[in-house]
Formats: sequence, structure tokens, C-alpha cells
Amino acid sequence: MDATLDEDVLVGWVGNSARLDDNFDAGTARRMAETLDLDTLPDTTDSLPALWHWLYFIDSAPESGLGADGHPARGGFLPPVALPRRMWAGGQLAFDGPLMVGEAGSKESTVVDVTLKTGSTGRLCFVKVRHEIEGAGGGRIVEHQDIVYRDDPKPGGPRPPSKPPPSGAEWTRKINPDPVLLFRYSALTFNGHRIHYDRPYATETEGYGGLVIHGPLTATLLAGLATEHGSGVLSSFSFRGVAPLLDSAPFRICGKPTDDGIDLWAETPEGALAMSAQARFG
Repeated sequence: MDATLDEDVLVGWVGNSARLDDNFDAGTARRMAETLDLDTLPDTTDSLPALWHWLYFIDSAPESGLGADGHPARGGFLPPVALPRRMWAGGQLAFDGPLMVGEAGSKESTVVDVTLKTGSTGRLCFVKVRHEIEGAGGGRIVEHQDIVYRDDPKPGGPRPPSKPPPSGAEWTRKINPDPVLLFRYSALTFNGHRIHYDRPYATETEGYGGLVIHGPLTATLLAGLATEHGSGVLSSFSFRGVAPLLDSAPFRICGKPTDDGIDLWAETPEGALAMSAQARFG
């Protein structure tokens, strides 16, 4: 159907659901490990690293079914929001047992909330989706995904003020992004959003200063830092995007222990907060 900002129509998508089946094949997991320059390649005796389930259950569309931004056209599983920019703003995940490389799995997705608002940058639509991912061996993830639709920025309009990152990082790592890294992650996730690989589109149409690092990629790097330093089994992870990261300069991922887990964040090259996250262990 045609895209709309009619709240009654959009709220009617609440309860819409879809199911996908897949296999956590080792080939895809190994290509992800190589993309991240990890020393060890996953095998079928290994559990799937945190957030790597995003490489699977790809809800693809034919070329003729894509919008101008490279995303699938509006009005399938997700509501047909008539706003040009769509962003994965954050999420909350709870883990109950491991998903294993090589096993079969399923994902049941449901739209659980649609909210329209007007903010300082214009119209906004918030969509929350619940995903239930299960592996054949009994592992399970319950994930809530926050999606935001918004207007294009006004030419010459003010940019949102930057936010300072937390202090007291105990672990830091420099990430050197480049277009090949973004291309490979886009390919692994079958993500056609042009801001990640089409520089003229990213800079001239959407107004970014370069190619945009995928939010899920940054979250995956933060989850990897958490599991490297955390004690026990990861039981929950949440994250929220604050400012875009670009391919033009290295950025940092950081973490520090807290009384009940690990606080994590990503910093822009200028030292501003780009993403915040929290990891808890059981």
C-alpha cells in the first residue's frame, strides 16, 4: 500500500508477524570472523558469538521491490511510514542458552508498538519489533528492536549537539573502518541501505560526512569487547545509537566493569559519544 503518516493506519500494523527459518551455517560465521580479523574461525562445535544471529534470517526483497534508499519498499512486514530516513536506533536482547554454529534455527517477529511524534528535527515514527530466535538445540534469544523513521535534514539546519562519553574506560580498542569493511558487512547481512556503500548518496542525499558505519556492526564490536572481559555467560545486552560513525577516521570502543556487569560505549574520532551499551552476565 502507499506510504502514509495516518496514525490509525500505521498503528494497525501492531500485531503483524512473520516467521523465518534458517541454518547458522559455518561458512557465514567464518566470513564474519574474517571480516573482523579474528584469529579463530568458528566451527560446528562452537556457539555463535553474541549478535552474530543478525547474519541470518535475512528478509530479502527483489531489486524491483527496493526503495530509493536501498531498503525494501515500505508496507510489507513493517508499517508503510511516509518518512524518508529509517534507522535502527537500538535494541534490548535477553539470552537463554547458546545458539550453535551449524544448527537449524527459527525467528518469529512481531510488530509490538508504533508511535508518531514531532521533535525538534521534525516528524518521527518509532516502531518496536519483538524477535524470538530459537536454535534446534534449545538456545534462545528474545530481542526488541527499536526502529526510527524521520524526515531528511533541512539544508543548513543545526546539527544535534554532541554528548560526552562516560569516563573511566578500563578497556579500549581502536577500530579502523574503511569502505571494504562496510561492504563486507553489508554483504553478510544483505543490507542494501546506500548510506553504507554509496558515498555520493550518503553525503549528498542524506547529508552525512562519509559512509556510515552500520549500527549493528558497532553493537557487535561492543558485545565482543564485553564477552572478552566479562565473567560468566552473557545474559542480556542493550544498546542505543547516539551519533553516526563514519568511515573517514578511526574510532574507539570502550568498556568498564560495574557492580552488575559492564558498561560499554563507542566514541567518535572527535571524542563524542556515538553508541552506549550495557552487558550483564549470569
